[in-house]
Amino acid sequence: MRALVVLLLLICGPARAESIVLGLSAEEVAITVTFDGSELLIFGAVDRDAPPPPEPLEVIVTVSGPLTPVKVRRAARMAGIWVNTAAVEVDAAPSFYAVATSAPLNESLLHVEDLRYSITTPRAIRSVGNTISGAGAFTQALIRIREEAGAYRMDEESVDFEQQTLFRTAVELPANLIEGNYTIRIFLTREGRVIDSLETMIGVQKVGLERWLFNLSREYPPVYGLLALALAVAAGWGASAAFAFLRR
Repeated sequence: MRALVVLLLLICGPARAESIVLGLSAEEVAITVTFDGSELLIFGAVDRDAPPPPEPLEVIVTVSGPLTPVKVRRAARMAGIWVNTAAVEVDAAPSFYAVATSAPLNESLLHVEDLRYSITTPRAIRSVGNTISGAGAFTQALIRIREEAGAYRMDEESVDFEQQTLFRTAVELPANLIEGNYTIRIFLTREGRVIDSLETMIGVQKVGLERWLFNLSREYPPVYGLLALALAVAAGWGASAAFAFLRR
């Protein structure tokens, strides 16, 4: 009886398990006064306990910023002026979202798997409870606007996948990052189906003078306003003095 149980486990168990081993170039991103963007290197390997199947393996990487609610408005020209005619409240949209793949997305991911894991940008945006006609168009408009601003990215075939084992990709982080935890997800897919996934996070936060000014503006708004006014006056006086000196 015991031999029969062992045989059934060998038959039914995962004989070709493949899992992800992940590495990151940084564990956090520091936003300073001179911060103008950064590059996050994501690399790793596929750990196997048996030879892989003949079907090729693909890698999908997503990086998501903090989720925030967004109100998307539609404007129309009425009586010669532009006015808001409709609005949709998006429950949660990532402030930043990037997708990188080792192969074209339509070859790497089935639609049903996208529905399950919310991998593509439209699936990463939560917009439930909207009964307004054409609510999907508002979500598409939000995606288009943020793509143009560099906040949403789709980089197909940008993951280097060496010998079906080692992978690496670089994700460009824009200068206008907001603070918070950024979620990194790695998916291994075969024939469009997810066979393994891994999730981790990195922190993005202001440091140094940038952090001090941010805290000052939130905790002591009057002091921050007076400081900003004093700096503006000093800058104006300095420019005027420099100009007068050059005219002599």
